[in-house]
Amino acid sequence: MNRYPIWKNLLILAVLVIGFIYALPNIYAPDPAIQVSTQSSAQSMDEAALQRARKALADAGVVVTRDELKERSILLRLQSRDDQLKAQSVIKRALGDDYVVALNMAPTTPSWLMALGAGPMKLGLDLSGGVHFLMEVDTDAALAKRLDGYMTDIKTRLREARIRGLVVLEGQQIVITLPDEALYEQARALVDEQFQNLQRNKTTAADGSIQLQLGLSPAEITEIESHAVNQNLTTLRNRVNELGVAEPLVQKQGRNRIVVELPGVQDTAEAKRVLGKTANLEFRLEARPDAPAWERETFEFRDAMQQGRMADLERKVIINGEQVSTASASFDENGSPQVNISLDGQGGKQMHRATRSNIGRNLGVLFIERKTRTRYVINAQGEEVVVRDKYDEKKIISLATVRDALGVSFRITGLDSPAESSELALLLRAGALAAPMDFIEERTVGPSLGKENIELGIKSIQLGMLLVVLYMVAVYRLFGVLSNVSLFANLVLLSAVMSMMSATLTLPGIAGIVLTLGMAVDANILIFSRIKEELKNGLPPQSAISAGFDRAFLTILDANLTTLIIALILYIVGTGPIRGFAVTLSVGIVTSMFTAIMVTRAQANLIYGWRKLDKLGAMDI
Repeated sequence: MNRYPIWKNLLILAVLVIGFIYALPNIYAPDPAIQVSTQSSAQSMDEAALQRARKALADAGVVVTRDELKERSILLRLQSRDDQLKAQSVIKRALGDDYVVALNMAPTTPSWLMALGAGPMKLGLDLSGGVHFLMEVDTDAALAKRLDGYMTDIKTRLREARIRGLVVLEGQQIVITLPDEALYEQARALVDEQFQNLQRNKTTAADGSIQLQLGLSPAEITEIESHAVNQNLTTLRNRVNELGVAEPLVQKQGRNRIVVELPGVQDTAEAKRVLGKTANLEFRLEARPDAPAWERETFEFRDAMQQGRMADLERKVIINGEQVSTASASFDENGSPQVNISLDGQGGKQMHRATRSNIGRNLGVLFIERKTRTRYVINAQGEEVVVRDKYDEKKIISLATVRDALGVSFRITGLDSPAESSELALLLRAGALAAPMDFIEERTVGPSLGKENIELGIKSIQLGMLLVVLYMVAVYRLFGVLSNVSLFANLVLLSAVMSMMSATLTLPGIAGIVLTLGMAVDANILIFSRIKEELKNGLPPQSAISAGFDRAFLTILDANLTTLIIALILYIVGTGPIRGFAVTLSVGIVTSMFTAIMVTRAQANLIYGWRKLDKLGAMDI
C-alpha cells in the first residue's frame, strides 16, 4: 500500500541529485574584482597593461589575490569589496582613457560545475550596489517629428504642382486650407497618390474655404512609438556597453519607459553622462585629387579591419545625422547587402542637390562621437583634481559610390557582408536618439548596503528555517523530521531552478524564499493532521498513512494553485522588485508541492512501507 515502485524512487533521487548539483555553485561566494577592457575592438590587451595595473595597485596598497589576462580584458580579483572603488580610481589613472575600468564580481565556481552549465544566481541592484534609472521616452515628440516631415514634403509637392494653399500643423493633424473646391480636388488627388498612408478628412471653414485634414493612422502611430522606444533602447544599450558593467539591465517598461540598472556603478554623474552623451553623423563627398588642401580633410576608418586606412573628404557637409529618420539593413535585387536610408524633407532636398551633379563620386559617412580625455592637475590650494576634457572623434564608417541622384530615400551599397550592413544601419540609427528622454527616477545603492542586505537575508532564511524545523519536530515527531528533510530539499531545488533560469536574486526575492519556507510545510501539516484523524477513526496505520497523503492532495493542490495564480498576476502587472518576488514565489510553490508530497511520502514509504504495523507510537506522530 505504501510502496513506490523502484523507478519512481530513482526518479525522485535523480531530481534531488540534479538539484543539489545546480544549487551547489551558490555556496561559492564571488570575489570582488576589477575588470579592465579595451575601448576598441581593434585594441588588444597585453602583459604590459596588466603589469602597469598591478604596479599601480601595489603602490596604492591594494592587494590583488589573482589576475586573469584575456585577449581584450583583464580581471583582477581583490580581497574585499571596500577595495573596489579605490582600485578602480587607481587603475583608471594608471592606464588612461584607452581602457574601460569597471567593478565586477568574479565567480569562484569550480570548473567541473561550470562544464555542466551550473552557475550561481546573479545578484540584483539592491544586493550588489549600483545605480538605477527610470527614463521616459517622449513619444509625442517622435510623432511631431514625423508629422513635421510630412508637412515639409506636402508643401514641396503642392508648390511643384502650383496648388495654392496654406499648410499648418495643428496638434497631431496637418491642415491644408484651400480657397475653392477645384483646388481642393487637386490637393486631395496629390495626397491620394503620394501620401496614401495618411488619414484624410474634409471640413468647411466659416469663411467658405475648404480644409483637408491629414492625420496619422493608428497603425502608424503605434509603429512610430514602438520604433522610437526600441531605437532609444538600442542606443542606450550601446552606451551602457561603454561603461563596461557586468550584467547591466536595459529593458523596456510599459509603453514608453526604459529601465537602466547598472550593478557595481557608484558614480551616478558618470553613468548619466554616458547615457546622455551625444553622437552625430555627417555626409560628405570624397575630395577630388586636385582639390587644394584647405578644401579637404583627412580621416581614418572606424572599422578595426581597415585600421590605418585613410581617406580625404571635403570640408563641406551635405547633411548631418539629425536629418536621418531611419536606417535599416536589407539586400538588393542581386542579393548583395545594402543599407536603406530615410531623410526628412529638408535633408532629402539637400542630398538631391549635392548628388545629382556628382554621380560616380564617393560619398563618405563620417561618425562623430563626443568623448572625454581625463587629466589630473594641481589646483590653487595644492590639491589634485580630475579634469575631463571633451573632444570629438571623427572616423569614416562608409565610403560608397553615388550611382544615382539621391533624395529622401536612398541606399548605401558596396558593403562586404550582411554583418557590415547591419552594423552600419545600427550606427546610423545610434547617431542620435529617436525621441527625447527624461530621467524621471534615479537611485544609488552602495556596496555596503548590498552586503548588509545579503547578510540580513541569509539570517532571515536561517532563522525562519530553524523555527519551522523546531516546530515540526515538537509537534509531529518523526514525521516532522521527514518534513524537515523535505524542507531542506525544497530550498535546494528552489536555488537550483533559480540558478538554471539565470534569475537575478533581489531583496524581494529573498523575501519570497523566506515566505516559501514558511508555506512549504503547510502541505505536510495537512497530510499529518489527516493521518491523525484517520488513526482516531480506527484505520490501521498503513491505511491511515495512505489515506492521509491521498485525501489531502486535492486540498493542497487547490491552495497552491490559488497562490500560484496570484504570483502570476503579480509578475504580469508588476515591475522590478515585485516581479522578483513573484518569480521566487512561483518557483517555490512548484518545488514545495514536489517535496511536500513526493519526497515526504517517499521517505515515509521507505520507513513504514516495508514492515507490518499494528500501531504508530508517540515518537512517530
